Amino acid sequence: MIERLRVGAIVVLIAGGVFFTFVSTTGVLRLPDVYTRAHTASQADTLGAGFALAAVALAFGWQPTTVITVLLLFFIFITNPTAAHAVARAAYESGVEPWREDEP
Repeated sequence: MIERLRVGAIVVLIAGGVFFTFVSTTGVLRLPDVYTRAHTASQADTLGAGFALAAVALAFGWQPTTVITVLLLFFIFITNPTAAHAVARAAYESGVEPWREDEP
C-alpha cells in the first residue's frame, strides 16, 4: 500500500515537472521580449526542475544520492531567479526597451 502511494506521488511530481517545463518552453517561444521571457524561464522552469528533482529524491529513498538531489534542488531554486534577474538587468542597462502593445 505504501509503495503504491510512493509510486503515485513520483508520477504526480514528474507530471508536474513536465507540465511546468512545457509551460516555460512555450512562454520562452511565444512571449515578445527579453523581460517576459526571463520571467517565465525563471519561474516556470524552476518549478519544473523542482518537481522533477523532488520525484527523483522520492524515488531514491533514504540514500546519500537523495541528499545530493536535495542540494541540487536548493541550488536551482537560488540560481535560476538570480540568473533571470541578471539577464533582465543587463538588458535594461544596455537599453533594451520593454515590449508595449500598440495602442489603437
